[in-house]
Amino acid sequence: MFSRYRISDFDFKLIVYVIMLALVGIFAVGSAKESLMNRQIMGVVVGVFLMVVITLMDYSVLLRAYWIIYAVNLVLLVLVNVMGHTSGGAQRWINIAGIQFQPSEIAKLSLILFYAAFIKVHMEQLNTILYILLCIVLFLPVIFLIYNQPDMSTSLMTSVLFLVIMFVGGVSWKVVIGFFAIVIPGIMIFFSLIMQPDQTIIKDYQRNRILGWIYPEEYEDTVAYQQTNSVTAIGSGQLMGKGYRNNEISSVKNGNFISQPQTDFIFAVIGEEFGFMGTCTVIVLLILISFECIIIGMKSPDVAGRIIGAGMGALIAFQGFMNIGVATGVLPNTGIPLPFVSYGLTSLDSLFIGIGFVLSVGKEESANRMYREGSDEYSIDRK
Repeated sequence: MFSRYRISDFDFKLIVYVIMLALVGIFAVGSAKESLMNRQIMGVVVGVFLMVVITLMDYSVLLRAYWIIYAVNLVLLVLVNVMGHTSGGAQRWINIAGIQFQPSEIAKLSLILFYAAFIKVHMEQLNTILYILLCIVLFLPVIFLIYNQPDMSTSLMTSVLFLVIMFVGGVSWKVVIGFFAIVIPGIMIFFSLIMQPDQTIIKDYQRNRILGWIYPEEYEDTVAYQQTNSVTAIGSGQLMGKGYRNNEISSVKNGNFISQPQTDFIFAVIGEEFGFMGTCTVIVLLILISFECIIIGMKSPDVAGRIIGAGMGALIAFQGFMNIGVATGVLPNTGIPLPFVSYGLTSLDSLFIGIGFVLSVGKEESANRMYREGSDEYSIDRK
């Protein structure tokens, strides 16, 4: 499974971008809640180790266990609903052998890997109705178990990820256009229904969050409280910020005006302490990582490699957009971590593993390209 490769086969740009963003996360978490800084450092160290190990392996060999990946993912999500730990009204965590983690974060990576292999195996039947229905049927239990926790934000993120996977996998444009022709009106109808006072489609607190987003002035002391303070914190940082771990009394973070600033609203901490320059740095790094993943995937001649690259790129981009959108008031409060920055070791290490798979795709593509070009130096190195 392990092979010898040239140094030039590895995409060090992506590694540098990821580690830089993770370092920003360590300092941001340390400022938001100092007691968690060492755990965040440990999570990054473990994540980098796992990323390196996966990178050195042949991803196509690992994908042979795609049904095992799917089954383990499903079992973990079932265990959450059966024996999961409840916090903040949601049952999203399980504890196995003293280790507490969040399976819904692992599910996003698991789906990318599973469908990468599944679509590759059934490539010839991709655009048949039966095959598309089978893909949807396999996806439904996962999305139902995540939504049932309840976790609407991760459900939305996972659904977007599934659509990206299917499109990159080769689903016809006709199917895509037909899908959106049905879904867009459906979303409009769904939104109008959940705004009714007596609706039972979503939880009351979820509906209140949407109302708080639409009418922030009316709900600024209740459900819109955190988002309003988050926007204030980001704006108060101005160009260069108030300084790392500042002790200003006017600081939103120091005044505890945002609960759990180390997770959902970590972007507000960065905006307040590092200003516009700090927030732009985070956004640029997220964009660079996402594009690099997509570029690596698109260069792969293997559909599985393309799905892994594009899937991870989409995951980081959309999840980053959702977190920053919440912190800046662009989106309703959804409660989703900022990739590589927010505290949460399950999310952090899952992303590192995913980047390891992307790097493995890039390494194999580079190695195969050099082999096809008949490089004597490379041929000697591979012996």
